[in-house]
Amino acid sequence: MNRLFFGLVLAAVLPPALSPAQQPASTNPSQSAQAMASPKANAQPGAPAADTNASTTDTNAPTMKLGVNEVSLIFTVTDKRGRYIPNLSQSDFALLDDQRAPARVNSFHRQINLPLRVGILLDTSTSIRSRFQFEQQAATEFLLQILKARSDQAFVMGFDVTPDVTQDWTNDLDGLTSGIEKLRPGGGTALFDAVYTACHDKLRTERGAEPVRKVMILISDGDDDQSRVYEKEAISECLRAETTIYAISTNWTPSRGPGDKVLAQMSEDTGGKVFFPPSVEEMSKSFHSIEEELRSQYALNYTPADFKYNGQFRSIYLYCTDRHYIVRAKKGYFAPRQ
Repeated sequence: MNRLFFGLVLAAVLPPALSPAQQPASTNPSQSAQAMASPKANAQPGAPAADTNASTTDTNAPTMKLGVNEVSLIFTVTDKRGRYIPNLSQSDFALLDDQRAPARVNSFHRQINLPLRVGILLDTSTSIRSRFQFEQQAATEFLLQILKARSDQAFVMGFDVTPDVTQDWTNDLDGLTSGIEKLRPGGGTALFDAVYTACHDKLRTERGAEPVRKVMILISDGDDDQSRVYEKEAISECLRAETTIYAISTNWTPSRGPGDKVLAQMSEDTGGKVFFPPSVEEMSKSFHSIEEELRSQYALNYTPADFKYNGQFRSIYLYCTDRHYIVRAKKGYFAPRQ
């Protein structure tokens, strides 16, 4: 077996624009991230080796499997203009898990095509009444485009002061369309409660024998005046549910408000993205961008170093060695308890 080889990438080349949540908490000139070697070189006897030329794979969505200390991470790479870069190799990336290079990289795949589990969350509070019909139409068109395979499923939830599931998990497009059409605007806004409930009751429990990608499409202005849980609690539950948030702001004004910052934070922390369409008529373009991203992602499976089954949060820091490219991934995960 070939000896495991990692090319060293000094911490001094880490991008200065990283937020504190992305940057390892303790970084010094002697600390280094390790570029990831070929999964074949990293493979142990009996461990699967990756076919780096494959366009699809049966790897997991971002998750920590209970009882198996492997992490599967789905991520997106773009250039500085936001264009997707789908054809990079494993050696183009470096990774830190809880401030340490992984013990082993098990597999790496690009342009994945895993079954989708999509939660559609629509803000039905009074503040969006005038544009609600357009939001319903755009969400319906998105589901018609994105749910291609029989293995894909979605649910529909509206929320004002309380969340309301109008269609449970299904791949029946008529049922999903009906669920969206049943929603009616009115009341205050409990955004964080809705996100927490969707992750805890729906997305966190959606685990089968086959690996899936779990995605939340959140359509809202980001304002919250009724929730019982805090923003950080909602984000933590998304990470436990292995769910990526793609938010579409319904604030059509030129200036960004506090709600837009909330949507941006929730998307960023879970490895997703927020969209700010200039008008309700432009929402379909945001949905198209989400669809394009879901077809241009990478999947990486690795074994962390010094892993402990303690229920604690472990940070993830993944970047591309080509500084012209930007990697978007969730910022961490919660280790299971034994």
